[in-house]
Formats: sequence, structure tokens, C-alpha cells
Amino acid sequence: MAGRAGSGKSAVAQYLARKPAVEWIDLDTVAWDTYTLGTAVHERLLAAFGKEILSESGEIDRIRLAEAAFVNHENRETLNAIVHPAVSDAVGVIIRDHRHKGTEVLLIEGALLASSPYVDRSAYDLVLWLDVPDAVRAERLQAIGRGDHGKRGNQVLPSGNFISIPAGGTIEEVGDCIQRTIDNELG
Repeated sequence: MAGRAGSGKSAVAQYLARKPAVEWIDLDTVAWDTYTLGTAVHERLLAAFGKEILSESGEIDRIRLAEAAFVNHENRETLNAIVHPAVSDAVGVIIRDHRHKGTEVLLIEGALLASSPYVDRSAYDLVLWLDVPDAVRAERLQAIGRGDHGKRGNQVLPSGNFISIPAGGTIEEVGDCIQRTIDNELG
């Protein structure tokens, strides 16, 4: 499940994860794990963006990284080229583990799943794009104190094979629409 900031990804994922047989993975958390201190991704980000992105403990400070990465298109692409392949590798392991466990529905939520050229979408049974009018996105982001994130995702557009989900309604309406889509597409 993918979409721009304010599309409702996390809220809908939390709603769906309360249903039996649905497990939810937030790719932000997976991404953060890829660049913990001592990892190759940590070192590559440090080389690309400098010591300014580090906290006092030597960990990558996500706010400082965002300030460095979102300053222009080139820096954003550098960040994505470093982090997204590592996230894709980690997701492959997560999917294998959940298949082994017998998980019925593994809902993987990530803003750039449907748009990043570094994501292997063949690993997913479905790619769902939450499509929300910009005014609704802005209102949602403002309500949770993240109004500054609205413009971040304006250039994010899905590509490849995806199913567009109208996501301007309530969390329950969007979640139920996604559940129907999963049931219809995957049986």
C-alpha cells in the first residue's frame, strides 16, 4: 500500500491490522533499521551527506537527514538510491518469514512502494495506491501537526502495475474498500 503523505496509509493500515489474519509492516521502520550505526547504509549516507546528519551518539538523526535529503531532487534521489535497495532486501526476508509462518495477508505500507525505481514490485501480489485529493491530504497533515510534509510528496506518482484506491473517505471506508479489493483480486 502506497501513497503520498496524508493519503491515510498508516491510519488505514492500523485499521486493517486489527482484522484477523492481517499483519502490517511499516516500511519507515524497516528503512530506519537499514541505517543504524555500523551498517553499510549508515556509512553510505554519511559519505553522501556528511557528519551534519549525525546525532551526538553517532546515529543518523532522521530530521537532519531529511533536511539534507529534501533540499533538492538530486539529494532526494541519492537518499533513495542508497536506502531503497536495502529496504527491498529487508522486505524480501520479511515476506519469506511471513510465508513460512503462514500469514494470510501481509500488508506492507510505504510511501514510495509504487513509485521508486529501486523497489522490486514483483515481490508483491498487489500494489495499492491511495489516491487522495490534495486538499484532503493537506487537511489531514495539518490535523496531525505535519503540515510541512504536504509538499514533500507532490512529485510522487505511481508507476507500473498498481490499483488506484479512492482514499478521500473515512479510515473505515478506505480500509473496507482495500479489503474488498484484496478479496476480489486474490480470492
